[in-house]
Amino acid sequence: MTTLQPPAATRPPIRQPARRDRRSWTGWGFIGPFAVVFAFVFLAPIAYSIYLSLFRDQLIGGTTFVGLDNYQQALQDDQFWSSLARVSLFLLVQVPIMLGIALLVALALDSGRLYGRDFFRISIFLPYAVPAVVATLMWGFMYGTRFGLVSDINDALGVSLPNPLGPDLILASIGNIVTWEFVGYNMLIFYSALRVIPHSLYEAAQIDGAGQIRVITAIKLPAIRGALVIATIFSIIGTFQLFNEPSILQKLAPNAITTDYTPNYYTYSLSFSGQQHNYSATVAIVMGLITMVIAYIVQLRGMRKGA
Repeated sequence: MTTLQPPAATRPPIRQPARRDRRSWTGWGFIGPFAVVFAFVFLAPIAYSIYLSLFRDQLIGGTTFVGLDNYQQALQDDQFWSSLARVSLFLLVQVPIMLGIALLVALALDSGRLYGRDFFRISIFLPYAVPAVVATLMWGFMYGTRFGLVSDINDALGVSLPNPLGPDLILASIGNIVTWEFVGYNMLIFYSALRVIPHSLYEAAQIDGAGQIRVITAIKLPAIRGALVIATIFSIIGTFQLFNEPSILQKLAPNAITTDYTPNYYTYSLSFSGQQHNYSATVAIVMGLITMVIAYIVQLRGMRKGA
């Protein structure tokens, strides 16, 4: 039996596209305030830095367009590369130690066998609540060989401990401060990831007779891989942005910390002391690109299946 369709002219109009348009505008209304703030706070400074990096202040002619000459100068700048090598060494040594300690503490807290777990969790996280300036000043006072803890130990025991603010140990001293500050922060990331692992996995492992080491390697570590990658990326970014600790300790150790000790400190010195705003923006952009590439490689490698 054939059903007759009404003529096209008598069919009711379809209004779905209009509804979809209203829905799309509603979505933009929700994300609009964030997009505006994001553009002014994040995108606009980057665009302005790129604009500055294409110019140079000269004694004759004033500010002139130089194209990529500033980038060529940055790639040939020994001071920049020495500061980058220094923070790279810092990254290879300090970050694994810090994340390793944070992971061990998180595993100990999650095991349920640690007496006074809440007290230890708060105590380890507490240094992160101390401002970086205060923490650096506190450790700088303890490092002093003419005042503070090291000086008191030398006077009390009649010994001469190595100078933590000397050129040979200053990088390790900064690493100790950063580790003290951020172990609790990374511990909280790992501990939060451990707490959401289903208990059924532990019960199955217990039935199979798996020990604690096997549970850690086969269940806990694979389950928190995402948290490990995130903490590693944050640590990489923080290392390449190292500024507070060397800039504050520079007053206590002027012979050990130079104005180009880290890339961030170098850009700060170029801009505020050397009045080289254009070249400072160039170094900052180059450093940002290097940080982005390394963080992206770590993310791809860490989140790869079977890694």
